[in-house]
Amino acid sequence: MRITTVPLSMQVLLKGQPSFMHQHGFRVVMVSNDGPERRALMKQESCPHFIMPLTRKISPFTDLQCLIKLFFLIRKLKPAIVHTHTPKAGLIGMWAAYFAGVPIRLHTIAGLPWMETSGAMRWLLKTIEKLTFFPATKVFPNSFKQMDFLKANGLSKQKMEVLGNGSSNGIDTHYFSKTEDILNEAKRLCINAGVKETGWVWIFVGRVVNDKGIAELLKSFNEIHRHYPQDQLWILGNQEPDLDPLSEEALHMLNHHDAIKQWGFVHDVRAHLAAAKVLVFPSYREGFPNVPLQAGAMECALILSDINGCNEIVEDKKNGWLVPVKNTEALSHTMKWARENEEETMRLAKTVRVSIVEKYDRKKMWHILLEKYCFYLKEKGIV
Repeated sequence: MRITTVPLSMQVLLKGQPSFMHQHGFRVVMVSNDGPERRALMKQESCPHFIMPLTRKISPFTDLQCLIKLFFLIRKLKPAIVHTHTPKAGLIGMWAAYFAGVPIRLHTIAGLPWMETSGAMRWLLKTIEKLTFFPATKVFPNSFKQMDFLKANGLSKQKMEVLGNGSSNGIDTHYFSKTEDILNEAKRLCINAGVKETGWVWIFVGRVVNDKGIAELLKSFNEIHRHYPQDQLWILGNQEPDLDPLSEEALHMLNHHDAIKQWGFVHDVRAHLAAAKVLVFPSYREGFPNVPLQAGAMECALILSDINGCNEIVEDKKNGWLVPVKNTEALSHTMKWARENEEETMRLAKTVRVSIVEKYDRKKMWHILLEKYCFYLKEKGIV
């Protein structure tokens, strides 16, 4: 049983994993809240899906109801393994599996919201993380530096392990590559967007929220645009005004800057990445982000925050650039340097694809996880 809070997480972040495990002898069921992606998810993975009223917000009464419902679903289906992702699914899924007597309870950590909080909220979110660890058999932080951070903050050293070189799902390096069809689509996008021949496309992909460094990105691009008015910034992703709203200044720039194009959520980002020269990803916190893997595989140069996960994908000035988090001046400087040194930027873009293919190919990650599942099944005497 694979559990995420919303179906989109399963559809995008774990794409291909359920069907791969099914092809290798597992009966896989997927569990999450309902959502518009549910039908597409079942078709994509060819595995059944069950709806649970999981929410991303802290809602004790709803969460308790969900815990009870999930407990009875687990008792009915009797999975040997429950593997959870995302904070809320992890907390409720691990305890429901524990109470239901599931022998193998696994949780993957892809991000730590409490890294960017303080006071009572930080204490609460950290406590929730500890409560998720307690019933878990094993916890998989998806980057080594994230694991170091968790250990430094007193979470169980014995239960943690990073799979492979990190990441929750690796990257399909064949799918994310510059084919002729993708390059032709990229040209069409540039023509339709009015990108001039001498212009660069700078790109951001992800949730359009404060925690992703959108304010710093917009200010830095505005500075670049003063020197290179032919350049554009493409923003791919949706805002989340209820959870992490942008400032009025950022919203005004997003909505009124002539060189900033908002695309909303894009299911297949390959052509947009192929059109871009540089991915700028100034996030405040990550576990092990997929977007830089996808962009790097598409031969975008990478400018990333020097944070967990990002600084495992990129080695500064060797296959991309790392900038201090929340530092608009450093981000602007790095973007300007990349723009003025096109040959070096393109060299780094090609270099990062090579390193991603070597370290993070998706099928390698799937086989590592399959081996872990089989190891735990044998350890428990199930097979």
